[in-house]
Amino acid sequence: MLVRERTQMWESMMLSPYAALSKNTKGRQYPDDECDLRTCYQRDRDRITHSKSFRRLKHKTQVFLSPEGDHYRTRLTHTLEVSQIARTIARALALNEDLTEAIALGHDLGHTPFGHAGERALDKIASCGFRHYEQSVRVVDKLEKEGNGLNLTYEVRNGILCHTKGTQADTLEGQVVRIADRIAYINHDIDDAIRGGVISEKDIPSQLTNILGNKTSQRINTLVLSLVKNSDDGVLLMDNDVQQAFDTLHQYMFDTVYKNPYAKSEERKIPDLVAKLFNYFMSHSEMLDPTLQQIVKTEGCERGVCDYIAGMSDQYAIHLYQNLFIPKNWQKEEKDNLY
Repeated sequence: MLVRERTQMWESMMLSPYAALSKNTKGRQYPDDECDLRTCYQRDRDRITHSKSFRRLKHKTQVFLSPEGDHYRTRLTHTLEVSQIARTIARALALNEDLTEAIALGHDLGHTPFGHAGERALDKIASCGFRHYEQSVRVVDKLEKEGNGLNLTYEVRNGILCHTKGTQADTLEGQVVRIADRIAYINHDIDDAIRGGVISEKDIPSQLTNILGNKTSQRINTLVLSLVKNSDDGVLLMDNDVQQAFDTLHQYMFDTVYKNPYAKSEERKIPDLVAKLFNYFMSHSEMLDPTLQQIVKTEGCERGVCDYIAGMSDQYAIHLYQNLFIPKNWQKEEKDNLY
């Protein structure tokens, strides 16, 4: 018996009847040989972690734009925290941990530089619109591996697409990632906001801390434990008071941090930066790398330019902007394709 087959047998015996078994996957976009060692979801996880897009997450903004200090979250550390929380929930509910992990690790691959400020700027200027969850699927389907994509399973792709607003994922594992994403970003954004002096722990209303806890670890534990205890019959639920406190905490963060003029002062520069890069490459699409040149030919210039800008890290976008629009001394540079 192959190791993969043994794992699949274990899944059938040990996982919840609501779990997505790897042997029952709806498959990949195009045929692919099975691995002797890994299930299809384990292979998807590995393909994501070895991708260029995953590595670039370390230089993409989470909430605070280019913060000074080593301990603020980036899009990569956010992704890892989502994965950890989602795996804990999946294991406790006897769901497929490998599928959960793959979705969590891939859910933000298509996020723009400069966080949601970059996403809003690109969505405003592009007539085709822009949503990072759709772009994440586009990355794994069409952009990675020089235009060949990662050829992931349906369940992983569906979980990535549905990790935020709108339609729920087809699998409970995908639904777990959506909740874990929210648990992660609300709590680590509180931690970063406190570190940045935007708020203090005592500023959080006591009616929320009395229910959820006074520390990041306590709040995460309360939310995860409530979800595990109350979820049943394929439905994910928290205690009513915990859910209400969590929703109120989410609104508190929007009011005090996400819309805070001090914390977000630098974001006012992002729309102009994105617009200038967008307009420049709309007129100079020949400068795009070969993968994106093909996108321009088959799907139009705007789509190729959107893919290019969305794939940039913060540092890359700023460096490129400086090279294009700010005079400097001459120097030779090497170009590295994004995909």
